[in-house]
Amino acid sequence: MRAVLILLVLLLCADCRPPEMERTAELNYPPPTWAEEAIWYQIFPERFYNGDSTNDPRREDMKGSYPGFVPEDWRTTPWGWEWHRLEPWLQNLEDFRDLSGNEVTGFDQKIQLRRYGGDLAGVFQKIDYLDSLGINAIYFNPLNDAPSLHKYDARHWRHIDRNFGPDPSGDAKLMAAEDPLNVATWQWTAADSLFLKLIEELHQRGIRLILDYSWNHTGTQFWAWQDLVQKQGESEFVDWYWTLNLDDPKTDTNEFEYRGWLGVPSLPEMRDTPYVDHRAEVKAFEGHISSTALRDHIYAISKRWLDPNGDGDPSDGVDGFRLDVAAEMPLGFWRDYRKEVKSINPEAYLIGEVWWQAWPDKLLNPKAFLEGDVFDAVMNYRWFRSTRAYIMAAPDSLSSQELIDSLKSYASSTDWAHQKAWMNMSASHDAPRLASAMFNRNAYKQGAKRMNFEYKIHKPDASARIRQKLFLLCQFTMPGAPQIFNGDEMGMWGADDPGNRKPLIWPEFEFEAERSYPIIKDLKYDLPQFDTALFSFYQELIQWRKSEETLVKGALSFPAEEQSLLIYDRVHEGDTLRCVLNASDFPRSYNQPKGELLYYYQANGQSFNAHQSKFPALSFALFRLQ
Repeated sequence: MRAVLILLVLLLCADCRPPEMERTAELNYPPPTWAEEAIWYQIFPERFYNGDSTNDPRREDMKGSYPGFVPEDWRTTPWGWEWHRLEPWLQNLEDFRDLSGNEVTGFDQKIQLRRYGGDLAGVFQKIDYLDSLGINAIYFNPLNDAPSLHKYDARHWRHIDRNFGPDPSGDAKLMAAEDPLNVATWQWTAADSLFLKLIEELHQRGIRLILDYSWNHTGTQFWAWQDLVQKQGESEFVDWYWTLNLDDPKTDTNEFEYRGWLGVPSLPEMRDTPYVDHRAEVKAFEGHISSTALRDHIYAISKRWLDPNGDGDPSDGVDGFRLDVAAEMPLGFWRDYRKEVKSINPEAYLIGEVWWQAWPDKLLNPKAFLEGDVFDAVMNYRWFRSTRAYIMAAPDSLSSQELIDSLKSYASSTDWAHQKAWMNMSASHDAPRLASAMFNRNAYKQGAKRMNFEYKIHKPDASARIRQKLFLLCQFTMPGAPQIFNGDEMGMWGADDPGNRKPLIWPEFEFEAERSYPIIKDLKYDLPQFDTALFSFYQELIQWRKSEETLVKGALSFPAEEQSLLIYDRVHEGDTLRCVLNASDFPRSYNQPKGELLYYYQANGQSFNAHQSKFPALSFALFRLQ
């Protein structure tokens, strides 16, 4: 009986361990400690800044990208061009069809042909800006060589995009002369070399960076895919891709069929074993990729960027990878990939895009990816949806207690080390900008398109800005690393893709007034202008989080008092910070805590009243408890 009691006590104590003690010892390469201190800035390169107009994309550089053709009179688009005004070469588009045979008629389809010329020189020229903002980590959308504006349709994984560097023609020739499967033939292009200099410069400023890769699919210009299309069953890459039928050369018909990611023909998908059909629901699944040659190629590319000079010291390389559509690749591959990456740099950060299980309501539980043997973190879309639902009072709105229940549920699916490392999202290239998400009371990502006449695509009003700030206050005081999508700190707005991919509104550019046509009846014109006050607000929050270790490392708890407000504590080494947030339009009763008021935000700019019995509407306060 005594032994049973001792065992019972041990089990109970295990459940009561401080969060930071949970499972850490069992983790296979725990998340790097720097990740919990990260303040992420996501750069969408083609729309960030054009620092070198001599390398701007040309018609031949775009071959193979959606929609599958480039007009003869195509030109790059001036940076300040009015977003909804079609260029002459777009206005003349008639009777064109994309790779699926669909007519290219809509605005959102046509402007996929736009290029603004953002490049690495532009990032160099804006490092001082990023430094002044205060961020210390950059997540780059794909930099790999690709014909599209988003670069997820890789032409070459092993090289930086030709138009991001100073010599597109020379880089193209160099790539063509290499043997893609023979690492010994790989050289450094002009774009590659510029990127290596960028890594050095960012590291000198204390800024980490990760690269975005999709090992799930390539573009149709990818060298292995081109070989397969030409040689069919005789190609050595036939087991790399999901081919359904090979062409029979004895017939006049081309029987070649393959799987494209989500049915998109310009994104042929790599072959898994076993095959999992993701069109209904996405779930974590066991298995591997079919080709060991493909695996080795992926490993070689990853090593190339983790340790560029191959001397065993990864300090000159990237600090990790963001892995696209991660839930649609098998866990067996990811486990082996993690071992490979961590063997090169144990401090490398691996973050997976683990998002939808079933559109439009069901987000995937990332538990299977956060057991210590797959990823260090996921892009925390679940946190974003729940937090927005509380602040916005949208159709999927949550009360403060429902938000707390959601946060507790999310925390229960993984250990404390991974909770501190995950990336708390605010917006991205695949979701509406934060300001527009706070301007529209729609369910998460549903109807967030320009063609939806109910969705407001014009400049957000003052109320939306207030809720944007309340969201940010919550984001910067919760466990997990806060993420900023480039341009949100400038005051930009935009619906889902492509409205979230406008060129950044740098103050040195003169922008044309933006029309909201044709979505709303009363035509509005809004002048895109850099919002210096909002930028300062972001700066303040970043410095504030950096100065309070408890906001980075502190355990999250919820006091047992009435939760008509959102009240939560961050606790670390005897220090307790209490956050109080009222996202409603009405004052709420609360018991003021005993302690020092560190920060107060109120929508109307009123100062904090220590004797008030109700907490004001649309307000946030941070206290250090006695």
